[in-house]
Amino acid sequence: MIDVQMFNKALRETDITIVERLVKGCLQQGIPAQTILNDGLIGAMNIVGQEFKAKEIWVPDVLLAARNMHSGITILKPVLLEVQAPTKGTLVIGTVQGDIHDIGKNIVSVLMEGSGFQVIDLGVNVSTEGFLEAIERHKPTIVGLSALLTTTMLEMGKVLSAVRENAGNQAPKLIVGGAPVTQEFADEIGADGYGEDAISGVEVALKLLEK
Repeated sequence: MIDVQMFNKALRETDITIVERLVKGCLQQGIPAQTILNDGLIGAMNIVGQEFKAKEIWVPDVLLAARNMHSGITILKPVLLEVQAPTKGTLVIGTVQGDIHDIGKNIVSVLMEGSGFQVIDLGVNVSTEGFLEAIERHKPTIVGLSALLTTTMLEMGKVLSAVRENAGNQAPKLIVGGAPVTQEFADEIGADGYGEDAISGVEVALKLLEK
């Protein structure tokens, strides 16, 4: 039986070993790794997300929770691979060319991984060609484009156009996000989805899978 409040508390601790001990303890009790992930880590992160949306906590709190969640996922990964836990799809994500900001992208990567996606993180300052090569290699379901500067968010339109020109009807869904990005801009460049923040980015990705 998973106590989501214990995981909720563990995700907020500065001592990363607390969540690690909690995850290992659950495994030793014979609780399935998928249950620990879904009911424990993801359940707790959903609480964090709700509080963030309600402006009850702030970005540093989400960063801390995401770091701890990633540590828990790292422990579960080998077990999940053994039982061949199904993935929801593959996500390729990166910060566009000219932009070296990665905090928001990193949070999204952890949350997407926790939500069941196989995440291919290309890092920062990723060229259009870099995205195209990754799409060709990994055949993702969704591509996430991040930017923190108004000057670099224009690169998103270039990447989006190139991806659709290159892949045609087989093009993956494209989600955009970052501080200067708006729903209006996302609509203007024809993105499939827009994430106002990391939490909503995951929600948008999951909804796109249903279409």
